[in-house]
Amino acid sequence: MDKKLVTFQCNRKIASRLWGRISPTTLRNLEELTSEYSLSIASGDLLLLDGRWYITHTGLLRLARRSRCAGISVRPVAAFSAPSSQRWAFEATVYKSRKCRGFVGYGDANPSNVSARVHGAEMRMAETRAVNRALRKAYGIGICSVEEIGSFSERTKSSPDLRKRSRQPADGNGNAHSSPTVRDRLCQLIRQHQLDPTLVKWYAIDFCDVKALRDATREQVENFVVHLADWAEKDRNALLCQLNSYPSEKKGAA
Repeated sequence: MDKKLVTFQCNRKIASRLWGRISPTTLRNLEELTSEYSLSIASGDLLLLDGRWYITHTGLLRLARRSRCAGISVRPVAAFSAPSSQRWAFEATVYKSRKCRGFVGYGDANPSNVSARVHGAEMRMAETRAVNRALRKAYGIGICSVEEIGSFSERTKSSPDLRKRSRQPADGNGNAHSSPTVRDRLCQLIRQHQLDPTLVKWYAIDFCDVKALRDATREQVENFVVHLADWAEKDRNALLCQLNSYPSEKKGAA
């Protein structure tokens, strides 16, 4: 999404639809983030967890691209890594320009500080956290990135307010069933933009950070649908590249 197209009014509308009533202080913070960094909720740049805004890895990378970041270098820190026990530490350096001396950030990950859902991917999580911290330093982002606190899917499940909003409606016999609104909207998007349903499913699983789509909360799926709709409308070719990036074994699955 181009910077001039991101407005506070648009972000506020989407935020209210996803998370319900938002406090005036939180909205003021959103307005500042929108004005200063042109972050877009629809594009997945921001998440609201426990009443606080968190930037995502996607949002930081998009900001770096808009700011014409000259490059990012990442290396493992052997002194603080123990591959045999899945303990990893990385150092990332962000160069805002060719003459920039670099902004350094460190990230670590091990089975005790990541979600159980990403056990086995500690190395990639440590690298992501290092890059996020370096990017936040380089561009003066005061809010924490969601990857630095672990899996946001667990935090949303632990939030009483989000649990209440994610409860599914019940039928006349008191049995819970999924709301057709979000599902129908997703199916409509797939038909409208001629997307591969299987690839969309795998992308949704990655976006929601779950092992299976049924494990995602309603808020996460709604956030994904908004993100997918915006991306398909603004740059369908880029979306197709993202969908086609999944390995062939995934395409043949399901």
